[in-house]
Amino acid sequence: MVWLLLVLIVFILQMGAVLLLEFRNPSKTVAWMFILFCLPLLGFVIYFFVAQDYQKRLKIRQKGTRLFREMKEHFWERAAVVLRKEDMNNPGFHYHDRLFNLLKHLSESPITGCNQTRVLTDGKETYDAMLKAMEKAKDHIHVEFYIFRNDRIGTKFQDVMIRKAKEGVKVRLVCDGLGSYKLKKAFIRRFKESGVEFYFFLPAMVSMFSRRINYRNHRKIVVVDGTVGFLGGINVGDDYLGEYPDMGYWRDTHLQVEGDAVYFLQSVFLHDWKLASGEAISNPGLYPEHHCTGKEQVQILSSGPDTSWNAIHEMCFGAISVAKERIWITSPYFIPDEGLYEALKTAAVSGVDVRIIIPDHADSRLVKLASLSYVEELLLAGVSFYEYEKGFIHAKVLIVDELLASVGTANMDMRSFFCNFELTAVMFDKPPIQRLVSDFKEDLSHSRAIDLETFHARGRWQKAAEILCRMLSPLL
Repeated sequence: MVWLLLVLIVFILQMGAVLLLEFRNPSKTVAWMFILFCLPLLGFVIYFFVAQDYQKRLKIRQKGTRLFREMKEHFWERAAVVLRKEDMNNPGFHYHDRLFNLLKHLSESPITGCNQTRVLTDGKETYDAMLKAMEKAKDHIHVEFYIFRNDRIGTKFQDVMIRKAKEGVKVRLVCDGLGSYKLKKAFIRRFKESGVEFYFFLPAMVSMFSRRINYRNHRKIVVVDGTVGFLGGINVGDDYLGEYPDMGYWRDTHLQVEGDAVYFLQSVFLHDWKLASGEAISNPGLYPEHHCTGKEQVQILSSGPDTSWNAIHEMCFGAISVAKERIWITSPYFIPDEGLYEALKTAAVSGVDVRIIIPDHADSRLVKLASLSYVEELLLAGVSFYEYEKGFIHAKVLIVDELLASVGTANMDMRSFFCNFELTAVMFDKPPIQRLVSDFKEDLSHSRAIDLETFHARGRWQKAAEILCRMLSPLL
């Protein structure tokens, strides 16, 4: 009897601790309460090591802010910064003061006006463009990926990076400590012995015991000579070339950028390099004058524990809130927070064409079930859902009217918005928006619409599983 009383007291104390520490985020509180209820003692151990620690989050933000102030002067004046809505190429912004002001104040990265972009739609096209740019490097190559595999394409990247390092090019590589934990020691040693500077971003064991396991770097960045940059959904691995039979064709979207926006992409990389290596680099030569003749306007938004705002989430919410004609979303993981969920539902009820493409064959059963838990309510509101059937769709794309479109690393889920280090490029000009619209329509042709009546008739066990996964959705 005494033991039962002690267990009950411990359980109550655990519940109280979670309530006290997570009161800022009710949805996360419910998720952790559910875990504690199912695993009374083990659940709190998991919480201690995995859950965000608010004070550590603040310290990471402060480090990032100091580094940004040290480097800002080197490149801010060189960029053609858009400060007034009247200077936007897109006339739609002349009538959207609030959205323009939101974007202007969201991030340390402003809207820049001298850029040229190229949308890349699969692994082969993306890798060819990256490797071609790296082969031309004269000064430096900066590479950052969540996943870097020691397979065929990973070895091809390694060979190019090592060859350039031997030619005197400064090559720096950052890989996430959890996403790339399968990298073999011999593969890493070959990098280091050949002159490539390599660091893991928060290695798995280190981050576990320092209670930072939840801070995953989900960014994908390549910057060559400070003039050409890449970002988007594609990591380095043969699976992104469609060579994993269980996943099939891998549909993704990446972006090549030249011009002012590369300065800010470079800045994000150097922030992450500081956090991973401890080395603060403030070399003005990393922000050279460029000769890009493009006039596209692009904004690079980063979010995560290193920023003061959840900028990508705020951009998505702000853009969705002003939509008048369409909101088209592609995301492999669709787990919106309450604000975005209500914004999408309100838009659909108001007559906006809201379409969302998700995978038919997902790489995570739990995430797919959590995603499906939102589908029926949104279908009732008028949102159209489509399941991509050609293979696995991993693109992260948002298109709002003819106003803007975004391509980046962030999924439409709470982990991307509030936990991970993420990166997104927002484009405002007609050519890239039209290209993404065309790609979206092509993806629709390989997708099956989810019918409300059929979906409603799904089995009870399926519905129960969705409910359970939805309770855990803030942590997935």
